[in-house]
Amino acid sequence: MKRKISVMLLSLLFAVTLSACGAKAPAKEEAKEETKTEEAKDKKEEAKDEKKDDEKKAKSDLTVFAAASMTESLNELKAIFEKENPDINLVYNFDSSGTLKTQISEGANCDVFISAAKKQMDALDPKSDKKDSDVTIDSNTRFDLLENEVTLAVKEDSDKDIKSFEDINTDKVSTIALGNADVPVGQYSESLLKNMGIWDAIQSKVSFGSNVKEVTSWVKEGAVDCGIIYSTDAKAAGLKIVATADPAKLDKKVIYPAALVDKSANKEAGQKFLDFLKSDKASEIFTKYGFKAAK
Repeated sequence: MKRKISVMLLSLLFAVTLSACGAKAPAKEEAKEETKTEEAKDKKEEAKDEKKDDEKKAKSDLTVFAAASMTESLNELKAIFEKENPDINLVYNFDSSGTLKTQISEGANCDVFISAAKKQMDALDPKSDKKDSDVTIDSNTRFDLLENEVTLAVKEDSDKDIKSFEDINTDKVSTIALGNADVPVGQYSESLLKNMGIWDAIQSKVSFGSNVKEVTSWVKEGAVDCGIIYSTDAKAAGLKIVATADPAKLDKKVIYPAALVDKSANKEAGQKFLDFLKSDKASEIFTKYGFKAAK
């Protein structure tokens, strides 16, 4: 009897063992399948990354130094240009034209320069008697691209009742933002206010910004009562333009010249970009942001 019970127990134990082994087999197979799936996913991602790297290597960077006031318009044009020229990757550097000119003079990598005034371009032009840099532009590629307007702007909800440039020299204005003397918008502002005869009288009210975007941000944030900026920047920031400068009161028109930098290693791509800036597509975008074609 005991022997029969022992045999039965051994048989039962053997059956349980077989059952356990059978249950583990599918789990192992599932684990193997999951591993294969993960490996396939990893290989697919690696292939994608390699493809992106290859595409990036196939593209050549074109470095464009442009006036800060062109930020919005050129950023919108970037996608259009790169779609038409898939082998070119636009790299922008936006700042005041004075700062950009200094960087170029000091040897910064730059293929195309677009200034917010002729002064900074003249300083790099070998055909100009105002050239003061060893690094120069290619004069044969230079042209006047755009024209802008100098405006007096306030916050949309301003309660200061500022309506004219003359108001700057009244109690209506306690603080005003202007560009520095080395910034084109600051130079235009200074010439305007000097020609109006109020430059010296308002100095205690002035806060100077390093570029037009900084001046614009101070107005938008309400840090100052008003600011003198370009029409395009006022519109882009949603500010209220209360006055536009009479061109006769400015020493020079607000012209944006563009040119290739002579030492550029990407002259062919740079010329394509300059030609694109003259196209109807580019003109539509510039007009959208308030620029006018230079005459």
